[in-house]
Amino acid sequence: MNLFFFKLALIVYTIATVGFFVYLYTLKQEASKGAFYTLSLGFFFHSLSIALRWWEAGHPPLTNLFEATSFLSWGLVLGYIIIDRKFSQAKTLGAFVTPLATFLMIYSSFCPKEILPLPPVLRSLWLPIHAAISLVSYGFFILAAASGVMYLIQERQIKRKRLGGWFKRLPSLEVLDRINELSLKIGFPLLTVGIITGAVWAEKAWGSYWSWDPKETWSLIMWLIYAALLHERLAVGWRGRKAAWLSLVGFVAWIISFFVVNLYIPGAHTYVEWHG
Repeated sequence: MNLFFFKLALIVYTIATVGFFVYLYTLKQEASKGAFYTLSLGFFFHSLSIALRWWEAGHPPLTNLFEATSFLSWGLVLGYIIIDRKFSQAKTLGAFVTPLATFLMIYSSFCPKEILPLPPVLRSLWLPIHAAISLVSYGFFILAAASGVMYLIQERQIKRKRLGGWFKRLPSLEVLDRINELSLKIGFPLLTVGIITGAVWAEKAWGSYWSWDPKETWSLIMWLIYAALLHERLAVGWRGRKAAWLSLVGFVAWIISFFVVNLYIPGAHTYVEWHG
């Protein structure tokens, strides 16, 4: 049953993506509202899918690539809904975010979906705490990157004095910078908690808080990048272009961490090892 609602959520996310593209082209408020409500419906189906899989498996659905990628998409949509409610001027952000959420769902749909018994090391209350918090933090970092891309596009339009097309469709530079900052202010503490809870879990499982596992190392690299960005924002007053570019650097580090390290570099976090 969980897969039925997963597929239903994917279909609805796809429809919402089309709706946001229609809004991006027409700038009609009806299209924006319709796309947002459709996305919210998809989020409901997605949440139901995750809850049912948890019930069917008897453990949090965060232990293989299908579950992790699906939950990441869920966290990204959750983050977008929060940002949308906070910034009414940022409706076109949906046209950048919903395709990513849909892509993650499509990618997830091609992964093995079998529910298998948990290895002993994963039978811990730290699993839902550490994994869920970390994945939601990734969703906010994707939002920071998306707003960064939009900022760079808008800035380029202004510098070239092309005040039509994209300029009319994208939020102001100030709004995009504020979205970027808020995404970082939410995502960074979550990542910090995720790393700390992971260290506590590792100590209980393997007797060591830190072992320089490839995933741990890349999580630390990500943490340092976003810590530097947040520090420069809060202490030095970085705004705009520099912050947008560093958000993209962090996004690249996240891609390596999630799609390369998790899959191809042997370690305690390698998904193939968990169920291979």
